[in-house]
Amino acid sequence: MKAKILLIFVSSLLIASCGGNKSKNQEPEPIPPIGFRASDYIHESTKVKSGETFPALMRRIGLSAEDAATMTSRLDTIFSPRKMKAGALVDMYFSGDSLQRKLEYAVYHNTKTRLTVFKCADSLYLWNYVRPTEKQTVYSDIVIESSLWNDTVNAGAPVDIVGELSDIYAWTVNFFGLQKGDRFQTVYTQTVCEGEVLYVDHVDFCRYTRDTRDEVIAIRMDIQGNSDKYFNQKGDNLRKAFLKAPLNFKRVSSKFSYARKHPVTGKVRPHTGVDYAAPMGTPVVALGDGQVISAGWTTTGGGNVIKIRHNSVYTTGYMHLKGFAKGIKKGAKVKQGQVIGYVGSTGTSTGPHLDFRVWQNGNPIDPLKMKSPAADPLPKQYKPQLDSLCAMYLQMIDNGN
Repeated sequence: MKAKILLIFVSSLLIASCGGNKSKNQEPEPIPPIGFRASDYIHESTKVKSGETFPALMRRIGLSAEDAATMTSRLDTIFSPRKMKAGALVDMYFSGDSLQRKLEYAVYHNTKTRLTVFKCADSLYLWNYVRPTEKQTVYSDIVIESSLWNDTVNAGAPVDIVGELSDIYAWTVNFFGLQKGDRFQTVYTQTVCEGEVLYVDHVDFCRYTRDTRDEVIAIRMDIQGNSDKYFNQKGDNLRKAFLKAPLNFKRVSSKFSYARKHPVTGKVRPHTGVDYAAPMGTPVVALGDGQVISAGWTTTGGGNVIKIRHNSVYTTGYMHLKGFAKGIKKGAKVKQGQVIGYVGSTGTSTGPHLDFRVWQNGNPIDPLKMKSPAADPLPKQYKPQLDSLCAMYLQMIDNGN
């Protein structure tokens, strides 16, 4: 009975506080961090037009020419009109009704977290507001049913994860050969702003499995001065000296052979490379770090060709290119994964594709059978830290959270 009486008493207090006139001593509702209560106004949105100036934008959304000029004079260092971008979101807040209204506030979205608020009625002034963000560690279990992209979405994970996983496993997993049932158990850090996921910072851990037999674990180790961040549980570097392929291709249209009938000339002759069929303009990347030893047109049927020397053992060639990326010329140094050119059909070619070649000690080898050596392993002094992280993440994913 006492409990019921107490509940009724509390409920009565709540009813009294919600109805009737406010007490003279009651504190007013606090102003939110942005500086005004958006719910008090009629809200509409627009986007900055191409070539639109700040005064023109202000006039378009409701300020008079005089007030737009005054607001422009008060921008100071708070807002730079030169940094306005076409397509940027602008929120507008009006008082009144749909027939007669007055612009009270405008909010320009510089980024997803940084806003500039313009007070457009009475005294004209502006201020910046940075939306608060937080880091979250999240676990996702992605099982392949149709494609990595679709199954990532179905698992409720941000699609940014797809690019992260592709980069991490670029040397160990054939993403064009994923099979139904393949599994990516992933722990990642994301940045969240007011309930909205802004972006994925990085993947902390992932266990890739196929049929529960093949397993590749990736653990992120942020070691100062070391760009190789992912290692397996033994401390082996997941990064290899060479990528598995120099582009995103649709299919292998011709394999390495010493007796292939040429599709144009009809003659049987060696084809000491691999043809990757891909759409015109598809970016082609360097298979590994190295130096460009030639980049130009060849008269032997290869069209636009780039050759890169990676070390004293390996050289790679990229043929039939539509064109070269900026800065790609003889003597230029390139990084693994750097765009060097674009798929074309130059030279003796029946359609857009990349003819990719690899030489080992000056002799051509089959790129599809090349075994790439690993980059440097994790320094031994970090092995205890690696073991601790691996155990923690495995426990996390085995518990399903």
